[in-house]
Amino acid sequence: MPSTALSTTTLPGGLVALPGVYQPQADTRLLAAALAHEDLGFHTEILEIGTGTGALALHAAARGARVTAVDVSWPAVATARLNAWRHRLPLSVLHGDFEARTAGRRFDVVFSNPPYVPAPDNRLPSRGPERAWDAGLDGRAVIDRICADAPARLRPGGILLMVHSGMCGAEKTLDRLAGAGLAAGVTATASVPWGPVLRSRRSWLEQRGLAAEAEEREELVVIRAQRP
Repeated sequence: MPSTALSTTTLPGGLVALPGVYQPQADTRLLAAALAHEDLGFHTEILEIGTGTGALALHAAARGARVTAVDVSWPAVATARLNAWRHRLPLSVLHGDFEARTAGRRFDVVFSNPPYVPAPDNRLPSRGPERAWDAGLDGRAVIDRICADAPARLRPGGILLMVHSGMCGAEKTLDRLAGAGLAAGVTATASVPWGPVLRSRRSWLEQRGLAAEAEEREELVVIRAQRP
């Protein structure tokens, strides 16, 4: 594919991605469709947790929202900043842990396509492209943190949108959000073919009861939660 002097990959929509940065896929598109139903405007303050290329953050910024995007990956931060510059859209992109970088701040909308792939190693990777998908033995290492943090990150009436695999347990996410005082439900689902990461872990996933034998498709879910 064509690339620039910065060794970026050119993606649909005029986006670019530095090596190792998660590129928009089916989960990104599903979350984008959910975000399109939300009322965003010039006074809407938004946080994206795990921005990757910045694709979703830039869609929100193009609608006039004031968007802060956070990612633990420096290549992702650089990619999102580059895409914001290329599209001439205002976007604040921060590097680091989302709780630490947004401490004391509240938002009207928080959305995330977090790492959610179950991994044989319960320790989260500290570098490499795997940071975008590996999320511990049950795939919930980041999901559970977002559920616990949501009340502190949302203004009254604020909305959380999060996409993840049904393999991680949508009901568990709903229970955790309800326990945190948010009204939550599944607002969208999609069935997509397994990608190379899941296929490479088939035996392990089957042994842990996370996948049925010969399973070939993964259910994605969008969770929408609102603070009273």
